[in-house]
Amino acid sequence: MDKAAFKSILSFLYSRETAEKTLPELLAIIGGYKPKTQSVKSDLPFTHKDAFLITYGDMLSSDSGAAKPETGLARLRRFLEKRNNGSFSYLHILPFHPYSSDDGFSVIDYREIDSRFGSWDDIERFKSLTANNGKLKLAFDFVVNHGSVQSGWFKGFLKNDDLYNSWYVKRPKDYDYKVVVRPRTHPLLTEFTKADGAPVWVWTTFSADQVDYDFSNPQVLLEFIKILLEYAQRGAGIVRLDAIAYLWKEDGTPCLHHPKTHAVVKLFRGITDYLKLPLLILTETNVPHEENISYFGKKVGDPVVDALSEAHMVYNFALPPLALYAALSGDAAPLCTWAKTLALGKGRYFLNFLASHDGVGLTPARGLLDEKAFSDVLDEAKRRGALISYKSTPEGDIPYELNCSYASVVAPPGMGPAGLRARAFCAVHGVLLSLPGLPAVYFHSWVGSEAWGEGPGLLGYNRAINREKPAIEKVEKELDDPASFRSNVYRRLNAFLSFRQKHTVFNPDIPHYVLDPGKGNKSLFVLLRGPSVEGHWALCLENLGSGKAVWKAGDAKQNAVLTRTAVPAPYSAAAGQKEIILEPWETRWTVWGKNGKVDFISSL
Repeated sequence: MDKAAFKSILSFLYSRETAEKTLPELLAIIGGYKPKTQSVKSDLPFTHKDAFLITYGDMLSSDSGAAKPETGLARLRRFLEKRNNGSFSYLHILPFHPYSSDDGFSVIDYREIDSRFGSWDDIERFKSLTANNGKLKLAFDFVVNHGSVQSGWFKGFLKNDDLYNSWYVKRPKDYDYKVVVRPRTHPLLTEFTKADGAPVWVWTTFSADQVDYDFSNPQVLLEFIKILLEYAQRGAGIVRLDAIAYLWKEDGTPCLHHPKTHAVVKLFRGITDYLKLPLLILTETNVPHEENISYFGKKVGDPVVDALSEAHMVYNFALPPLALYAALSGDAAPLCTWAKTLALGKGRYFLNFLASHDGVGLTPARGLLDEKAFSDVLDEAKRRGALISYKSTPEGDIPYELNCSYASVVAPPGMGPAGLRARAFCAVHGVLLSLPGLPAVYFHSWVGSEAWGEGPGLLGYNRAINREKPAIEKVEKELDDPASFRSNVYRRLNAFLSFRQKHTVFNPDIPHYVLDPGKGNKSLFVLLRGPSVEGHWALCLENLGSGKAVWKAGDAKQNAVLTRTAVPAPYSAAAGQKEIILEPWETRWTVWGKNGKVDFISSL
């Protein structure tokens, strides 16, 4: 991107006159950026050795008998130093700023670290940890849509400070927002009282404590560009644009995926490219699949802006509900059908995940699953302890999110012994880890945490069920017990991550082919990856059902696919056998090359 492109984006967002005034300010901000260390931006940012761990900065609480005070971030670092062992190369620390609600997503000050977590020095120390392909890299949350009512900015707004008077989206009390797409059921506008006693109604997409910024004011945009560059200077390798789809508000529109929202993402990306920053843009848009992938590059109606790149990465939001459906129903067909459609180009990556600090988004599965069948699966999930959150639509409130521990729903205690349950949990993660893109694992999934049943009652919101902050001593003790569920999950997931890192055929951009599971094998997910640069191939099979499955490598239908994809012949010999029998919930991966050498791993 060049200066002319910056001007084009600003003209598209505002007006030509405003762009003329704003461009020198933007260029001054960009020109003033001074990296702490000089680094070269890679054309291929990810390899088969990369994986992404999602965690809160204070995910682990302190030991009851700790000899000295320890910050949450220092405690997390101590745990990772002992337990990571190269499994993860990226650490996504969820919002670590001072906050007033929503476990960090109601930010008070973007330039400070919450004292409950630690300091910027604690963040810096993570970068000294060794990962499998160098040093641990960091991902930061960039909460650009909204901030806390307790922030200095909003307090200035309430005091009628000229600097902040137009920083937040205001509308009249009787504003008609029927066409606005809502991710929640509370009223869109929240009433506040200004210092002079006058009432004001402010747009609050997510809660009354989270007020939406008004990006139609270019000064708001410039302030967040400063913060973006400060994150880069602090060592962020990825910034996650939280709730970015709701950024731009325009009356009479749904205020979702607005063309100007896409233009802002393009501007963020353009700045990283212009400065050659080793910083990637990741969008978080919990919406149907086609809308989600539009953030790889959406045409907005301006030829110059249309030609610009957008996000490097998008969350693969359809994967969690599809994998959950397959695991609970024993029917992997919808998952297979969808996986065939996944297509990536150079420099575009899916962040593949199953569980996160939020719940399992249900909207991304719309149109991909039979509604009645999916409703039955949700009922089963509720019987296993899951909760459901709703959102408002013109047709009324509808299910928006399943709040649960992914482990407790996929592998509930009643399923059987710890090893079998861990195998079932590993099976859905086998799908995650085999797909093209960058795999991301939530901390609680990695260490086999189960539902925090009392959490929602204690904290007052459904998402708390998967946001427990257990004592580090308790987690360590259970991980050291080979008979525990935690230990069984942890060992299996680490084994598959380690296997993945040995083989370049798992590079994010290596082609994939979803193969037919064969008659009577609806619980099977069969994926072929290859060829790698070395000519290697990988066959990844996951049995997502409670019965045995038999996959026949040599049938005519499979041979047609394998011939078309130029798999080295004879395929059946290279892969090791013509007929592969999978036990219930078994995950089995095989990698082979032209030399006939076979590498193999199973979750049994």
